[in-house]
Amino acid sequence: MTAEIPEICLRAYGVFFSRFGTETPFKQSVLDWIVGQSMKKKIFSILLTAGWLEKRSYDRYICKKPESIMQEMGDFKVPAIMKESQKPYAFTGASAVEIWSDYCYVQRSREKSPYFIKIAKKDISYWKQFFSKQGIYYYFEKGCTIGEYVIIIPVKKPVFVEKEGIKVEPKQVTIKFAEKNEMFAYPYKYMKKKDDDH
Repeated sequence: MTAEIPEICLRAYGVFFSRFGTETPFKQSVLDWIVGQSMKKKIFSILLTAGWLEKRSYDRYICKKPESIMQEMGDFKVPAIMKESQKPYAFTGASAVEIWSDYCYVQRSREKSPYFIKIAKKDISYWKQFFSKQGIYYYFEKGCTIGEYVIIIPVKKPVFVEKEGIKVEPKQVTIKFAEKNEMFAYPYKYMKKKDDDH
């Protein structure tokens, strides 16, 4: 998984890429005359964790191709990381419609990819830390940005069922939500038919 990096790390990557490209291995000592030892270790740690560098041996690294980095940064990460959560949540609204319609309705693109998630009010600090650690932008109730982000809706207790390892509001709640919005006419019919067939 490739993630965004701080400006100092972006500058370091620029130095590495301009000097070594993506084929020539290099050592951490490249930064010896530029930054201190602790900052050097931090820069390399961030670049490795964020997926901008790859380790080739004990002390040698190579730059990942910039086009791969940009491509991977636009990949959808939220559904996979939500499976790692230790607290209850429920995909809701348009996100629940996606899941229950078996993705015949998809609200997202690489340019704008919101997820609507209900969480327990008492767990707000956990979720702030959870999304920050994963490099996912989040907002409370409303907000937007370029790419993938989460709209957090704090409730007393999220009500959910599991579908393919993801916690989502129950199907009947989602069907009622879709029924009230003309934008969801097609997924509503799909979910209703599938529900009636069972």
